[in-house]
Amino acid sequence: MTRSRLRLKTPQEFRWHLIQIAGFAVAFLVVSLGLGILGYRWFAGLGWIDSFFNASMILTGMGPVDPMPTDGAKIFASLYAIYGGAVYPALTAVVLYPFVHRMMVALHLQSQDKD
Repeated sequence: MTRSRLRLKTPQEFRWHLIQIAGFAVAFLVVSLGLGILGYRWFAGLGWIDSFFNASMILTGMGPVDPMPTDGAKIFASLYAIYGGAVYPALTAVVLYPFVHRMMVALHLQSQDKD
C-alpha cells in the first residue's frame, strides 16, 4: 500500500493555525455584533448600550430584550435573528474544524501504520 501524503502538523504549525482560525472567528463575531448594534440603533432608535444588549442577546440566541416600536425595527430584528441563528453554529464549526481534522489525519495515519 502506498503511503499517504497526509502528515500531522507540528505543534507550532497547529497553534498558528488555531490562532488564525480564532482571529477569523473573533473578527466575524465583531462585525456581526457591529451590524446588529447599528441596526438596532437605526431602526429601533435604541441607545448604544441597549443596542449592544439587544444585538448580543439575539446573536447568542437568547432573544430580544426591548420591544420593537416600528414595523421596520421588527423586520430588522427578525432578519437579524435569522442571521444570528446561522452565525453561532457556523462559527462553532469553524473553530472546531482544526481539532476534528487533526484527529482524522492522526487516525488515518495510524490505520495506515497497521497495514
